[in-house]
Amino acid sequence: MKASEGGRALPIGDAAARFGLRPHVLRHWEDEGLLAPGRDAAGRRVYGGEDLVRIAMILRGKEAGLGLDRMRAVLGAHGGGERQRVLAEGLSELRERIAVLNRAAELLEGALACEHDDVVTCPRFRRVIAESAEGVRP
Repeated sequence: MKASEGGRALPIGDAAARFGLRPHVLRHWEDEGLLAPGRDAAGRRVYGGEDLVRIAMILRGKEAGLGLDRMRAVLGAHGGGERQRVLAEGLSELRERIAVLNRAAELLEGALACEHDDVVTCPRFRRVIAESAEGVRP
């Protein structure tokens, strides 16, 4: 059994609840090779401190757009080279998505600032559209 931060390992339901997950998610991540919880004397899964850190990393990675394959590569990397490559690739994609979202926010801000009855006729909004289109790749 792995020890948790407080010296006590958590059963699957408690570990899942700590992160707002259902237990089947943790079982799936185990099947995918992302988690390897210990077992108690009865063979039930128990999650220690390192497992909880891995769960948090998986969740944050998913928020950043890293799929389970990439998270498996990050968590299973032996040495920094492969991990750095996977993370750099993910960071590049995340920055691209952020740029797209920033352009979308500018578009909405432009529409909100429009006082015309029809936003399409607003010169300021049309300028925002034109500037936004310059940053869009075909």
